[in-house]
Amino acid sequence: MLTKNDIREKALSLGFADAGVTTAEPFETQRGLLEKKRDEYAWASALGLDLEQGTDPRTVYPESRSIIVLLESYYTCSYAPDLEGHFGRCYLDDDRVTRDGLALRIKAFRRYLREEGIESKVPFHIPHRLAAARAGLGTFGKNCLLYASRVAMRSSWVLPLAFLVNRDIEPDSPTMENGCPDWCRNACVAACPTRALKGDGTIDPRRCISYLSYYGEGLTPRELREPMGICVYGCDRCQNVCPRNIPWMSQDLPRHQKVAARAGNFSLTRLLHMDREYFLARVWPHMFYVPPDDIWRWKMNAARAMGNSLDPAYAPDLWRAFGENDDHRIRSMAAWALGRIGGAEARSYLEDMRDRCEGTVLEEVHLALEACG
Repeated sequence: MLTKNDIREKALSLGFADAGVTTAEPFETQRGLLEKKRDEYAWASALGLDLEQGTDPRTVYPESRSIIVLLESYYTCSYAPDLEGHFGRCYLDDDRVTRDGLALRIKAFRRYLREEGIESKVPFHIPHRLAAARAGLGTFGKNCLLYASRVAMRSSWVLPLAFLVNRDIEPDSPTMENGCPDWCRNACVAACPTRALKGDGTIDPRRCISYLSYYGEGLTPRELREPMGICVYGCDRCQNVCPRNIPWMSQDLPRHQKVAARAGNFSLTRLLHMDREYFLARVWPHMFYVPPDDIWRWKMNAARAMGNSLDPAYAPDLWRAFGENDDHRIRSMAAWALGRIGGAEARSYLEDMRDRCEGTVLEEVHLALEACG
């Protein structure tokens, strides 16, 4: 008879950080939250992600009897500062397209369960963090993230993975509480530049930089461009400032060689000027939330990051991008970025743009010229 200790030992042998078990009972509190905040999560339904269905494991997998939750510690190596500044760490070694890392270990764990007579399903819309807390693997932070109880120095640099299984397994004791220390003065809430975090353990996902970088609708609103800073895809701001993460972040971690080898593919200049073939070959396999038809989003984000860098060296690239693209969102952001950088060279480029555009783009050019002074 398979025991929880057997499950944990197998998970650790496959490179997972921790394992726990909870029941397959519905996540009623999550369902209530989603019903209350339906407007805030309408974008998920539009993408085909039925979060409300995921609150009842037996709706997803009728044979569900228990949920095994594994923790993946994803920040075990360091990355170049320019990568960490522009991209969320959890995306830098994402293999959900290439399926050459974590996916293989998930497959191996499911094979192990099957050999023990247990069938499983690994859905993507189960409330994974809640499942992990219910399985005793961690507590929550005011940034709405899960903090490990036993591994990764109790940091939030962990990814919970939920396996619905058709076997009753004794559940672990839940740890559903907020684990933030009383002395913390809401560091994560104060550090969120777009004010997505509400301070009560909830978030408006539509204002989160991660959401805005790959799901936001159209041209990024002007009031959010500067707060989004140099982030291109994802954001770790609330984790970087968290005192609960300091022990883990203060380590001298080895450099991630596989990511370092492709770092040049993700420079702002290459992203701004890439074509569809480049995107499909070098970008999409590793950061796939933005589909090929939305390549404009990558270019818009790269232009915004250039502007917020305040580096005049990017001015020629922004002017070139204006001429390379017909998309008004890219051209508008290129103009905004030049205005943000300022200076005589940026102003010269904007004056040239003014004679070659109209509508929304022309408005952006005029505002950028005003910003240049």
